[in-house]
Formats: sequence, structure tokens, C-alpha cells
Amino acid sequence: MQSLLTDSPVGFALLDSDDAFSTVNQRLAAVLDRTPAECLGRTPGDLLEESGERAAAADHRACLASVREDGHAVRDRHRTRSGQLWDLTWFPVTEPDTGDSCVALIAVHDAGRGAGHDGARVGAAAHRDEQRLRALLHAGNQIVWTAGPGGDVLEDCPQWRAITGQDLDRYLGRGWLEALHPDDRARVERAWDDAVLDVTPFDAMFRVRTCSGGYGHYRARAHPIMDGSRTTEWVGTLVDITNEREADELRQRLNQQLSEAAMRTARLQKATSDLAEALTADEVVNAMSEIGRSGVGADHTCVVLMDRARLRLRTIAAEHAHQLPRSAFPTDHPDIAARAIADRLPRLAADPAELSELLDGAPEVDELVRSTPERAWVALPMMAAGHPIGALRFAFSSPRRVTDEERVFLEALAGQCALAIGRAVLYEQEHSTAVELQRSLLPEELPEVRGVRLAAYYRSGSQNVQVGGDWYDAFPLPDGRVAGVLGDVMGKGIQAAAGMSRIRNALRALAFSMPEPADVLTGLDRMFSATEGMDQVTTLVYFVLDPVTGQLDLSNAGHLPPLVVAGSAGPSLLDTDPDTPLGVSSARGHHKFFVQPGNTVVLYSDGLVENRKRSVDSGLDELVDVASSAPPEVVGDSQQMLEYLVESMLDGYEQDDDVTLLAVQLPVIDSVSER
Repeated sequence: MQSLLTDSPVGFALLDSDDAFSTVNQRLAAVLDRTPAECLGRTPGDLLEESGERAAAADHRACLASVREDGHAVRDRHRTRSGQLWDLTWFPVTEPDTGDSCVALIAVHDAGRGAGHDGARVGAAAHRDEQRLRALLHAGNQIVWTAGPGGDVLEDCPQWRAITGQDLDRYLGRGWLEALHPDDRARVERAWDDAVLDVTPFDAMFRVRTCSGGYGHYRARAHPIMDGSRTTEWVGTLVDITNEREADELRQRLNQQLSEAAMRTARLQKATSDLAEALTADEVVNAMSEIGRSGVGADHTCVVLMDRARLRLRTIAAEHAHQLPRSAFPTDHPDIAARAIADRLPRLAADPAELSELLDGAPEVDELVRSTPERAWVALPMMAAGHPIGALRFAFSSPRRVTDEERVFLEALAGQCALAIGRAVLYEQEHSTAVELQRSLLPEELPEVRGVRLAAYYRSGSQNVQVGGDWYDAFPLPDGRVAGVLGDVMGKGIQAAAGMSRIRNALRALAFSMPEPADVLTGLDRMFSATEGMDQVTTLVYFVLDPVTGQLDLSNAGHLPPLVVAGSAGPSLLDTDPDTPLGVSSARGHHKFFVQPGNTVVLYSDGLVENRKRSVDSGLDELVDVASSAPPEVVGDSQQMLEYLVESMLDGYEQDDDVTLLAVQLPVIDSVSER
């Protein structure tokens, strides 16, 4: 632009939306007998009026109005005070930075209007000016071309033919369109025809076949030159924008890659979060399935794990996945996961042919393709302490090649999966050990005691929650009474189960030597202080019931109050203030009640009444309400009563803790006469 303003042999100016000069070179300012500084911010009409050229001012205003109204270029002539005649061309342009509509004005000296020697000199100068203008445009990487009023090219454009290799005959008319890319030609031809028909500016980008056989990107623009309402010709420019287009495409690819990388990073972070919450191998595989589906479009996900002997592999598939031909197989079986484990390298197959080549043409490939929808595969080894523990396997329902970026993402995912699987295996081993320990500590069956009905109910909080310390026990005493206990050792896992075992064994030993509840709990306090840690909190309710008299002696070490279900009087909680948990030194209370025939006393753990959405106090109130709604046939059967309480109290809530109940009932039958 600076060169056009200072070096151009023609007058040039830009007029803003108010028709005032925003840019003007020295040559055009001289046409108006002004300097560029005097023109800026002023309209041509105002400047001419100040010079007394009112007719010329009116002509300029009319030309500007025509350009603004019709959007077409307008030609006019202007004679200066010195008698020089200038050809003026006004045409609309758009400011590229702001998008504002402007008008460009070009003034060319009409040397043909001169006379004699002066006319010849001026004509030669005009020819030089035209050559200079073309050279300036060429230096600016712009090719000037012209066309007749009907849109056919009538004059040669050597620069175009140098690019395309077309000869003159093939270029003229509409022949230049033959050099366009086949996918662009119809679109550009329609745009050119529409511009010629509607007499509107032409602007199109297209690919041009070059002499070398490749294609370059170009942008062509053209404006009609008008003589009144008649189009006299079209003048346009052609600019090579190949570098700009390639740079733009590169930016788009980089932006897409950055976006995909950011998305993969976010997905990997989510995978880390999801896997941190997965406790079992099944949960790990389900989390991997969701990430594989959203991250790379995998249709099937499974984890293949080695057994302890490192001789066989077993497959853990995600939920709702299709069945594979084999769920377990030797480590040398022709399988992509087995190959990844053996090689300790990722193995990929974009289609069945590649899988067959990878597995040396094994017939198992045809079996896999026949029996499953899988058509592309990725298997990544999972390593722990430098040794393979299995493989993460993804499959796709159509042939697909994994990109390098996706491979990096999947390898990182396999590393996360290996850590999660390692945690899950350890958890399942500990969980299984704790479950077996807890089951061994709970009585396999309750004793049969004449005149008493005993019932128990136990439901683990969840397979994904560590084993808790809930326990119960019931046993007959030598004096004919029956003892029962229900307790809760706070904590989870093997430590809680082991503490439960010690307390249960100590309680039985104490009960046979001094069965009264207060004495038993006092003895447990001494044992607890000697063997259990200060951070170990244990609560329990212990009772002794005489089946003949119905007398129930009870001590409560910080546990929830027992529930009494009476057929006629309605259910209630035993009105006793609980003592401190075991190990906290205090005098143990002894409470005496009488259980009427047909009544049931229920001991229960906090998992029945408390959860994340319900407080203990609200749960106790709800427990009494639920028991009061029990049908008569349920009230009369202690086992049905426990099942009814559990189902009713947990309805609508997520069970997040173990639920344990122990019931003792005196039947309506007169047990005294039977004795």
C-alpha cells in the first residue's frame, strides 16, 4: 500500500463511508490542486467547491452516489485548471480489517487529448505510467487480467499462461477455465456467469493446474468498468494464495491435533479418576470400556490376565459385551493379546488380513471373525514391576487403523489399567479372606432352645465394600437360660474381623463362668483394654433370657436400643440409656424386663437405620413405624419379621453398610406346662 501511494504513476485514493479521503497519493491530490494532507478528511466535492469548480464538484458527488447505490464501477473525466484531462474510475471496495464499505478512486492522465509534440510526449509518459503500474502490481504478486463485457477473455495475459502452460488460443474466451481443478471448475464458472449477468463484483478462490502438473491456490477478483449503464469491460487481478492456504491448513491441522490432544488428556485424567474408584477387576474393565468407546471408538473392551502360574490367560469382558470364542487359553494360544504379552509390545491389526499375518495364518483368526463382529484390534501389554500381568484389548466392528496419537493415548491408558488391576487383585484377595473369616465367626445355625424361637439375618453392605465388624451369637447356658449378643466392631477388613473374633470368644468364655450381663461386659472391658487398641471402638448388646419366666436381663455397651414387637401393645424401643462402648472404663448397667408370650425382641446393627440420607434418630423413628405396619402373620414369625424389617427399611435407600439382626421370641404356647 505504501508503494502504491508513493510510487504509483496514477492517482489513487480511498474514500471512507462519509465519502471523505482516508488515503490519497500525491498524484491524485495534484489533480485537485491540493496536497495529500489538505485532502485527508475532506470530500472531493467540498474541495472542488472551495476552488470554485462547482460543476466538477457536482459530477464527483453524482459518481460517488452512483457507486454507493448500484455497487458498480463508474467512469468519468476531470479537467484540471491547467487543462489536463484525467480519466477517473470509481469502484466499491471493502476494507479488509474492518469490513467497512469504501470507494476507491483511480485517475489516469488522458494523453490522447494533448496536441502536437506535447501530446506525443504526454502519450509516451502515459505508456510508461501504465508499464510502471503493471510492474508494481506484478511485484505485489498480482496478475492483471481483462475480459470483454460478456465475460470472454479477449486479451492475452502472459503471466497466466506462464503458470498454466496454456497457449494463447486455449486461454482466450472461456478457455482459462480448463486450467482449473475439476472439482472447482463448475463452481467458479457459475460464479463468473452470475457476476457478468448481474454486473456485480467477482471474487472466487480456486485451484489452478500448473505447468509442473500440481495445483496452486489462487484468488481472482474482478470489477466491471461502466460507461453509464453499459459494461465496457472487466478488469481483475489474480493472486497466488498457495502459501496462505497451506499455512491455514497447517494451522487447522495443528489446532485439531491440539484439540484432540487436550481431549485425550482430559479423558486420561477421567480414566485415572474412574479407576481410582474401581475396586474389582470387573469395575476396572467397565471403566476401560467407557473410556475406550469415547476415546478411540472401540466397540469391545476386555482385559486378559495371567494366572499365578503364568501358564494360562483368562478374559474379563465388559458388561454387555459379545462372547469371545474362548474365555481362557494357554499363553501360547494364537491371540493378539497373548502375542502382546509375549512380546511385551503393543500389537495392532487394522483388519482380519493383518491379524492373520500377525498370527501366522492361524485358523483361530477365521473362527474369531466368524463368531464375533470384530474387524480390527489393538492389544497393549500391562506391566507391573517390569513383568507382564496381562493385556488391555480393544476391538472395532469395522477395519480401522490406529493413529500414532491414539496409540500413545492407549499405551498410557494401559499403564493406568495395570495399576488399577493390581489394586483390584489385592483387594479381591483381601476381601475374600475377610469374608471367609467373618463367615467362620458367625454361627452356621442358631441353637434350638425349648420355649424360645431364635432368628438371625445378615446382609453384606456390598461386594465392593470391605468386610465390616458386625456379628451376632446365641447359645444356651447351663442353667437353662439362653444368651444372645449382637455387636459392631468399628472398621473394615481383616483387622475388624479379627477383633470381632477375639471379643466373641472372650464373651462366650465369660458367659459360662459368670453369665449375668453386667459381669460379662465388665470382664470384656478388662480384656479389651489389654488386647485391643485405643482406636478400636466396639459396641454390643448382650442379654440373657429365661424361657420359663420371660425375664430378660440386658446390658448395652453403647449400642442401639433393642426393638420390642408386641402384637397388641404395638412396637417400641427398650427404654434404656446405653453405657459406654467396650474398653471405656465405667460401671456397667443391668436392665431387667419381662417378655410376654408372642412378643419378639430384635437386636440390630446401625446399617438397618442409618445411611447417607437418613440419620440415626430418623431411622429409629422409622423403624418403629415400619414394625407397627407389619401384618399379623409376619409378627408371629420371627424370621419373617426380620426379613420384613430389612426390606422395608432399605426400600428406596442405597445400602452402604452391613445389616445384621438377631431376634428372640417367646411363643404364645404355654412353655411352662410343656416343661
